[in-house]
Amino acid sequence: MPPRLRSPNFPSVSSCPSARAQSIAQPARTARDFSQSSCRQVTLRRRKFYEWLNGPGRALKQPLPGSTNYLGAYDKFGNLVRGNVAPEKTPKKPKEGEAATKEGAEGEVAVTAEGQESADALDDALRQHEKEEQASKKKDGVQKLPPETAEDLRPFPLNRFFRSQPVLSEELREAIYQFVVKEGKTVPLASITFGVSNERVGAVVRLKQVEKQWIAQGKTLAMPYSKAVLELVPTTPYIDTSLPKNAGKRPVVHEPINDLIVHPATRQQLFVPVAESRHFTREDAGKAFDNNLLPADERIPHPELVKVVRDEIAGFSNEERRTRAEQRYRDAMEEKTAAEEAKKLHELQTKKIVPQRRWDFVFQDVSVEDAGRDGRSHKGVGWRYGLPHQDRKKGQVKIPTQVEA
Repeated sequence: MPPRLRSPNFPSVSSCPSARAQSIAQPARTARDFSQSSCRQVTLRRRKFYEWLNGPGRALKQPLPGSTNYLGAYDKFGNLVRGNVAPEKTPKKPKEGEAATKEGAEGEVAVTAEGQESADALDDALRQHEKEEQASKKKDGVQKLPPETAEDLRPFPLNRFFRSQPVLSEELREAIYQFVVKEGKTVPLASITFGVSNERVGAVVRLKQVEKQWIAQGKTLAMPYSKAVLELVPTTPYIDTSLPKNAGKRPVVHEPINDLIVHPATRQQLFVPVAESRHFTREDAGKAFDNNLLPADERIPHPELVKVVRDEIAGFSNEERRTRAEQRYRDAMEEKTAAEEAKKLHELQTKKIVPQRRWDFVFQDVSVEDAGRDGRSHKGVGWRYGLPHQDRKKGQVKIPTQVEA
């Protein structure tokens, strides 16, 4: 292969030793610039940012006591919308040597030197009164500040559909933990008492147990961070109804506790023809999807609340409704305890445990008939891995072939 020829248009680097780049000494920077751009002049956007930060944005540096401090709560001038009260107009102080006049029904009356002294005294009294009002507002700003509205919970002004959702306060979490762990009450009863869902009550109890365990082990908790976050977001307070000042008050409901969970059997498409003379109820709708599917009144997390409302419609008094609810609660707990004991006894009778050095082998009799006629029963082996629905499979008959009377 012939050697590559150097192009005559570009001079050789070695032939021009004076063409080497020489380093230019620059003074060392004593401080790092705010911007990495070469332009050191203050740009228009940066100037506007500092104007807003020192002007309307100054109110956002510190959170309001007992309230959120979002952008949606302020106007473009930095004034709190719900706390915007028009200030009272104070009378102007007249200049020295200038007579203030006042028009009346009888004519013009000149203010004398004695009237000037009384006006000065009135101005001093008004200023002192304003200072006392401002000091009192700063002292108990939580009581003077109106409650939050929907606009105050909007952290992003351009997104008008987003509202910040409240979280549980530290006092409410501690009360839930004491109610479930210390007093031994059930999770559904705690959910009804505090207005918190069953899943959240269980999460609070587990996290509180971890927190108590870490405190016992001497670990350091991030309490300043937790306190700072709770001051920035809306929280659901805890109302202790045992105190005399809270007599007759109801707890603040944190979230809906009776939302119906979507059952997997209801996710398929069904065409169920019904006779016009037939009364189609919720039980019939449940059986249309699955023979063992309960109606909506019994599948909700707290079906006992439906019975309480039915007792109220039936005309029972408050004491009778309370007595009936407590009796139903005791009966349900006894039934649950008996079912758990029967299940444990059945496992002991049907399972054979062979203890070993490292593991215990468990043997249980399994029958092919447990899977049912179509092989899709939950009692069959392998059901836990899931089976797809047949409603969108080719060759399946999707139209009902018979109508039940």
